Amino acid sequence: MESEDFELAIEGFPEEMKIIARSTRQLILSTFPKVVEVVWVKQKNIGYGIGPKKKTEHFCHIMPASKHVNLGFNYGAELDDPKCLLEGTGKLFRHIKIRKLSDLENPDLVAILLLSISNRLVQKDID
Repeated sequence: MESEDFELAIEGFPEEMKIIARSTRQLILSTFPKVVEVVWVKQKNIGYGIGPKKKTEHFCHIMPASKHVNLGFNYGAELDDPKCLLEGTGKLFRHIKIRKLSDLENPDLVAILLLSISNRLVQKDID
C-alpha cells in the first residue's frame, strides 16, 4: 500500500533513511493489517493506531532523522522491555532507533511492537 502523504513526510531525508522508513512502515502494516495510519506531513511524523486519535488510540509512530529512523511507542514506558531496546526518559514515550534494515529483523523489536498494540487494546477497553 503506497501513500503519497507518507512519501511527502519522508521527503528531504537521505535515501537510506527513506528506505528504512518505508520498511518500518511495511513491518507495522504487515503486523497489523487493520491499523489506522495518520500522516502529519509538516511534522514529518506518521502515527499508527486502532483509530485516528493520536493521544488515545495510537500506539506507535515513525519519525525519520538524518542518520536513523525512530520507531516510537506512545506508551513505551508501560511496555515490558527485558532487552532494554527502548530509549527515552519521558513520562510515556519511548523509541527505538533503526539505523539499518537488519534492525527490523530483531525479534525483540517485533515483540515490543506486538506489546504496544495489545497495551492500547487493553487501555481502550478500560477507557
